[in-house]
Amino acid sequence: MKNNNILLESGTGELEVLKFKVKGVFYAINVIKVKEILKTNLESIQPLPSQPKAVKGITNIRGEVITLIDLREYLNQEMPYNANESELLVILTEFNNIKLLFAVDQVIGISRLKWSDIQKPNNLMGNLVNGIIKSDNQLVNFLDFESILTNIQPNMAMNTNNYKINNTLKEQRENITLAIADDSPTIREILKKTLYEAGYEDLKIFNDGQQLLDYLYELKDKGETVSNYIQGIITDIEMPEMDGHTLVKNIKNDKTLREIPTLIFSSLITGDLRHKGDAVGVDEQISKPEIEKLINILDDLVL
Repeated sequence: MKNNNILLESGTGELEVLKFKVKGVFYAINVIKVKEILKTNLESIQPLPSQPKAVKGITNIRGEVITLIDLREYLNQEMPYNANESELLVILTEFNNIKLLFAVDQVIGISRLKWSDIQKPNNLMGNLVNGIIKSDNQLVNFLDFESILTNIQPNMAMNTNNYKINNTLKEQRENITLAIADDSPTIREILKKTLYEAGYEDLKIFNDGQQLLDYLYELKDKGETVSNYIQGIITDIEMPEMDGHTLVKNIKNDKTLREIPTLIFSSLITGDLRHKGDAVGVDEQISKPEIEKLINILDDLVL
């Protein structure tokens, strides 16, 4: 089964999720991240040394060497699976400019829903769940694959240690106020640290696109010139309540807000998916592993 990119229009507030099961528990992944569903022979998997148990190894998928992570091991380490199995059911994904295979027990199918249908997780749900989906009388965990990647191999997810920030413009950056929308506490902290070090210290931070848009509308309704308060916007794509594409579309369709520069900072920025941001009029797009580009691009947008 291949993903033929059924949901083409951007900024509708909708998404499609692929539902699957691991040890009897329902999970979901954004279809945008899914390249293909296939079976792979266990004999074709080459183990890797010094890796967590859930990392089963590497395999060759039509000429590409791809790492395979067994979600059954990762999510349910105390629950054994069939040791006699000869092949694995896997989901081929692409995010953070990386292709990865994830082994699961069963693929259920694709559902279309609105971002507002995804209930925000509470603190007791841990950092692996982006939200809860009510689907066909089932509660489905909207799994945070970026957190899985970060936990297993932090340098593959986002590396903030190997680049230096040019501080010649630091004084100018201190006069800029940025609004940020991202539902991940980890990403919010990384962004704050990176921006603070560069001199972007005046930040308005929101957990989702709806909160940020409500703030802009509140300023607008007071008769304020919004660009006097916010000079740039950074947003993720995947967020409960309102996604980043819909946020940018609303901003660019508003004559009093459209001049505020917008930047999408997301694991979903790939060569195949960049057109979705272009369609809603975003000014710039950066994949999360490319955080070293963030400050230079922001400087070009807001200074």
